[in-house]
Amino acid sequence: MPVREVLLIMFKPAALFIGFRYTRAKSRHQFISLISFVSVAGIALGVTVLITVLSVINGFDREIKKQVFGMISPITISSYTGRLNGWKDMENQLRKDRLAAAPFASGQAMLTFSNMTLPVMLAGVLPAKEIGVSALPDKMIKGRLSDLKAGHYGIVLGVDLAGKLGVTTGDEIIVATLKDTSSTTVITPHFKKFIVTGIFQAGGGGLAFDSKMAFIHLNDAQSFFSLGNAVTGLHVNIEDLYQAPRIASLLQSRLTPDVRAWDWTEQLGGFFENIRVTKTMMFFIFVLIIAVAAFNLICTMIMIVKNKQADIAILRTLGATPLMILTIFVIQGICIALGGTLLGIIGGITLASNVSAISTWVQQALHMQLVSSQVYFVNYLPSELHWPDVWLISLVALALSLAATLYPAWNAARIDPVEALNAE
Repeated sequence: MPVREVLLIMFKPAALFIGFRYTRAKSRHQFISLISFVSVAGIALGVTVLITVLSVINGFDREIKKQVFGMISPITISSYTGRLNGWKDMENQLRKDRLAAAPFASGQAMLTFSNMTLPVMLAGVLPAKEIGVSALPDKMIKGRLSDLKAGHYGIVLGVDLAGKLGVTTGDEIIVATLKDTSSTTVITPHFKKFIVTGIFQAGGGGLAFDSKMAFIHLNDAQSFFSLGNAVTGLHVNIEDLYQAPRIASLLQSRLTPDVRAWDWTEQLGGFFENIRVTKTMMFFIFVLIIAVAAFNLICTMIMIVKNKQADIAILRTLGATPLMILTIFVIQGICIALGGTLLGIIGGITLASNVSAISTWVQQALHMQLVSSQVYFVNYLPSELHWPDVWLISLVALALSLAATLYPAWNAARIDPVEALNAE
């Protein structure tokens, strides 16, 4: 039968009225009422869990990007030789292109205080320009990044690094690196005393910003690493992270062959791709919960049809067509599914909006660290509700439920009224 005719019959007052009436009517059999409740609860639970899980994954994605890209530049320009000359002209050109850029000079070093020695990545920056490309100035918990002055040999440490060394602001530490002398091929250690002027806390989980990074003034780094007027590279900031590959490629076309422009996807692209794949896999896994609830709905509708055989026979005798009977039970199944889906949406939005507070309360109540910032970048469950996710989950739940009602409704439409009345 044409789809248009099916829709016309479905929305006729008689089919709608009877379908809604069957939905509201109390069953004489408690078992049918029980499995109807289980069907609604199953759909609601599946939708609630799926909305919450996807919101938590979205929250982790947001927090990780906030922390990582607060410390890692979307685009970096560097030389294959490790010495970028002519960087001021490059910086001026980037500014003309309305791109924020800041120079840096970095290298491996060893920090020593008392009897403790630790390796670090030492980076020289210009505090005034670092504001445009990094969140480091906002991550300071002691002192300020602007306290780094050229020639004063101040140093800013990560909070974990400072804790391991046992230092605080005002303490003097020894920084050592290997220095290649220009007159011989001998590489000798180079030592310099620095004063701790600040401590930052950037987070970053497994990237270990707080335990492996230290910052000094760019001029001090150029002197310490014997770079002269050169730098290691330029950090370039952009508004849209996902445009980084395109912009990096455009910048590369302007650079000389010995200079390279690379973007964050080369270093962290696989990491965020894993998050995307995890979200997709979790979606399909938890859709199975809704599918199980839809299977329960099939059982529920079969029991309802069995219980309504006499009513079906009477309706057929009064002139109801098989299509109208099918429509009545499809409407009843849709009502059950819609109820479960709406409850699931309400529950999912409520839980997703409060999961951060709930996770913190559970950790405090159990005196356990369920979420470690060393692994997951944060020590709580972050959450970010995306409405497209909610609509997609709702449509999937309703589609599975609609499919589950078709077979029982089709069986109802095939019932012979004479046989049904004789059976009664």
